[in-house]
Amino acid sequence: MNLIEALVVTLACAAVSRFYLHMFQLESYQLDGYLRWMNGNRERLFGATLAVGLVATVASLLLPLFFMMFARRSGQMIGDIVALVGFAAAALYTFQAQYIVAQKKPLVFTPRMIRLASCQTVLILLFALLLSALGIPAYLLFIAVPYLPLASGFLMQPVERRIHAKFANQAKARLGQIDGLIKIGITGSFGKTSTKFALATILAEKYRTFASPGSTNTPMGLSRVINEQLEDDCEVFIAEMGSRHVGDIRELCELVEPQYGVITSIGAAHLETFGNIATVGSAKYELIESLPENGCAFFGTGGEIDKLYARCSMRKISAGIETGNVRAYDIESGPFGSRFTLARGEEHVRCETQLLGRHNIANIALASAVALELGLKLPEIARGIRKIRPVEHRLQLIRGAVTVIDDAFNSNPEGAKEALRVLSDFLGQRIIVTPGMVEMGEEEERYNYIFGTQIATVCDAAILVGAKHTRPIAKGLVQSGFDRNRIFVVASLDEAQERLKEIAKNGDVVLFENDLPDNYS
Repeated sequence: MNLIEALVVTLACAAVSRFYLHMFQLESYQLDGYLRWMNGNRERLFGATLAVGLVATVASLLLPLFFMMFARRSGQMIGDIVALVGFAAAALYTFQAQYIVAQKKPLVFTPRMIRLASCQTVLILLFALLLSALGIPAYLLFIAVPYLPLASGFLMQPVERRIHAKFANQAKARLGQIDGLIKIGITGSFGKTSTKFALATILAEKYRTFASPGSTNTPMGLSRVINEQLEDDCEVFIAEMGSRHVGDIRELCELVEPQYGVITSIGAAHLETFGNIATVGSAKYELIESLPENGCAFFGTGGEIDKLYARCSMRKISAGIETGNVRAYDIESGPFGSRFTLARGEEHVRCETQLLGRHNIANIALASAVALELGLKLPEIARGIRKIRPVEHRLQLIRGAVTVIDDAFNSNPEGAKEALRVLSDFLGQRIIVTPGMVEMGEEEERYNYIFGTQIATVCDAAILVGAKHTRPIAKGLVQSGFDRNRIFVVASLDEAQERLKEIAKNGDVVLFENDLPDNYS
């Protein structure tokens, strides 16, 4: 019976731990990130698993005694079976209850996740057998289910490091096989992906260019892209470089070895891990520190990034709106997109793009600065700018009876402010759907409150997704005199869509600002 109990407990723990493995994956397999998630979601950790584990343990001790009062010989077995069946039923209910709400980004069984889940299952089985052998109910193990990803993730670290090193070495060798390859690294608190695709589109006017797809910006992601997708005839490789910790950018630079480095912006992003904006700047500046002596650094303009520009002693070029070595000015914007003048020194050209928002114009100016350095002429750049397409979920305009501005990829204070400015250019009722901003550390509540005050100046209705992160937004709205009857708090994006059907009419415009992943819902 002990063996059967251990096997059932192993299966139950493995099934229920799927949810926690999902959260671990959404935290990018980072132990510290998962610990922060645990700290902010205690109700998910010490709810069902604790209750089921404790009740099953007590039941496995008392039920045999109860049944032995009526059947001395078989009472022990009957009690054990009843406890086992009850535990299995409760575990099944717990598993089903975890996924009542549809997942925005489902668990993906990547090779890494398969290795992690396999390690975890073996770990569960070993502990279940050990507890049973010691005469301790294995049901106690169910209490520890939320902590299992930590244990298996820690144990698998040496294996993952070796696998990552193998892929990275292959990627470095692949890059070295292409003679004369121009390598560009792009980082920043926000604007990385948009600048990357703008640059790739402009450079395609002259070069065979390949940019890391989507938001791929990690060592493993870039290694796989280089190994699997980089063609022999590629002339320019553009690598987006993301970071949540000091040292992340340096690791990516050791992989790619870029000759050109682009920092788009420095701001309040990933403050949970960086702590403050000064540390964000230092982390992003690792890209510039990693460039060769004959390399070139490119900087956006305004705010904290100006400090990095002043700090840089190598060849450097700045670009932005109305400021910098390359500048965009005389901007016109509206539902049609944007028009502006791009200039370097006395040279200038009139440009137009489908993209919305001044920050996108700033990104294009920065991409144009790199293109100019690589030998493109302003007319070629203007031709490339016309071909730039909106990046999905980044101020993407979707026309219809109700116009949608999709800015759902993520949100930050500057980006959200600019999205609202874009929204203000549209006629009709202006509605925002947002769950607020995350990963702001101790500043999160303040930034979301300010966001609420900004919404109040532009929008006619606000749909706030989830009470957890939107209380400061609602507070900012109300204290700015916004009509309480036009604030709608819903539990999910699906509910938000239903509410939109009730309040939006032809000619209205809806801004979707941010869409939190499941570990923040």
